[in-house]
Amino acid sequence: MKEEKEIKKEKALLVGFYSHGSDKPVCNEHLEELKLLVQTFGISSSEKVPTPLRKIDAATYMGSGKVKELVDYAHCNEFDLVVIDNEISPAQQRNLEKAFKCPVMERSEIILGVFAQRAQTKEAKLQIQLAQAKYQFPRLKRLWTHLSRQRGGSSQSKGEGEKQIEIDKRLLDKEIKKLEKQLQSVRKHRMTQRSKRLKTSVPTFAIIGYTNAGKSTLLRSLTDADVFVEDTLFATLDTATKQYTLPNNQKILLIDTVGFIRKLPHTLIAAFKSTLEESLYTDILMHVIDASNPMAVEQAETTMEVLKELHADKKPMITIINKIDKCTQRASLSRLRTMVSHSVQVSALKKEGFEDLFKMMTKFLEGTTKTLQLKIPQKDFKYYSEILKRGKVLEHEYEGNDIVVTATCPLELAARLDRFQIKS
Repeated sequence: MKEEKEIKKEKALLVGFYSHGSDKPVCNEHLEELKLLVQTFGISSSEKVPTPLRKIDAATYMGSGKVKELVDYAHCNEFDLVVIDNEISPAQQRNLEKAFKCPVMERSEIILGVFAQRAQTKEAKLQIQLAQAKYQFPRLKRLWTHLSRQRGGSSQSKGEGEKQIEIDKRLLDKEIKKLEKQLQSVRKHRMTQRSKRLKTSVPTFAIIGYTNAGKSTLLRSLTDADVFVEDTLFATLDTATKQYTLPNNQKILLIDTVGFIRKLPHTLIAAFKSTLEESLYTDILMHVIDASNPMAVEQAETTMEVLKELHADKKPMITIINKIDKCTQRASLSRLRTMVSHSVQVSALKKEGFEDLFKMMTKFLEGTTKTLQLKIPQKDFKYYSEILKRGKVLEHEYEGNDIVVTATCPLELAARLDRFQIKS
């Protein structure tokens, strides 16, 4: 976003809210995640301040007394930036900036900034630009370049600032329409790729889950793919599709998707819908959960909420309880086991528990395969070779120049082999 260049990324005050004392530990956990977000954004030093809040103030979100207390603390400790963990209105943001006399950002804005830094593909970059433009539109009055323009003190300079805002609104509206048009073109290309993939009838698994749950590590461990892996939030935003062969010789496609996060901005969900829709156009979902995270249960619930928004929550799903080697929260692990079905416990990094995962994947694929008894003439032995590559041979014997085979094959291959089937 434009204003990022105007903000010093040195020291941030992170403010979260809780209504009751019992909620303070959860507030602290949420602020810890926000700290990781601002660190990924590029702010190395930050301090968390969990704040009690009984009633939301229309002007400044928190009461005037609490605002004064935080303003004094921020000035004494020379914070360059204030980040609010909750969603605040553009008016509340402007009022808080006047009080703190420094930029005030909300959680959504930080997420958008991180996404902007991490986007690699043309589609991801366009999606981020569109999300930022839509987020920026109602907040134009708070752009720091414009605020400085309006602080001249005379009514004339203020009028010039207002005129500039109107110009910016028109320019931003034009930019939004341009980005939407470009994205439409890119999405058509993605739909063409998706259609080709669907026609192959190769079963697809979408790897989904909270950011930093270990999705890319799982894909890399399974396929030895050159997938970027980093222990940070939103290490990668772009989908990666890799072919993989299960131990039963069944070929599948594994699709790594962008990570979900608590309070994902709606502008971002809308902008990234085409990427997230990869979850819709797959046969089976693989929901990865970081068992070592104290907020594992909440993160799993957040992922399910996003899937519900995409109408993908009813699809067949394997729950992969990951990082089991780092898990110390046994109570949380027990709760995870009871709240999900069809779960396996693994360590994607150490490649532990994969045998159970393969069994579960094979079980889920039973509805996508068919067992046949075939008699294949010598001149058509190429089909036997294809069975060896794409299916699993259960029995085989030779009758003269023919081969009699009992094999499990993908439905698409089974349909092409129907003419060789031995009718009972």
